[in-house]
Amino acid sequence: MLEVAYKDLPTLVGKEIGVSDWLEITQERVNQFAEATNDHQWIHVDVERATREIGGPIAHGYLTLSLIPFLGSALLKVTGVTRGINYGSDKVRFTNMVRVGKRVRMRQKLLACEAKAGGLQMKNECTIEIEGEERPACVAETISVVYGA
Repeated sequence: MLEVAYKDLPTLVGKEIGVSDWLEITQERVNQFAEATNDHQWIHVDVERATREIGGPIAHGYLTLSLIPFLGSALLKVTGVTRGINYGSDKVRFTNMVRVGKRVRMRQKLLACEAKAGGLQMKNECTIEIEGEERPACVAETISVVYGA
């Protein structure tokens, strides 16, 4: 894990923050996401049909996107921060499907860091990679704001 002081965040612009550990996408996780979002499309939750018609169930794209905070939490520790908030996303692309049983990880790069609303607004490029596959599952530009002590 990379550790940096709040005041030094801008020095990381243009640099890779890190790469997370691998996380297996299980059918249980997919089913829990389906329950939470009420998205029960068969390609995600009907294992028999998905196996027969498309080679197996796939994770929801938004499940993959929702992993960004978790996967990123082990990459960067900013000291001297009182709180942080998710501000939004500028661009999100789902470039490959994640089959149940595959493992994913996130590669994060800091694209920008500017003063905003009494804090520092950070724009990160988050790439969710799939083990053994060339194309990533998701590339997203996320925005957060952190506030110094």
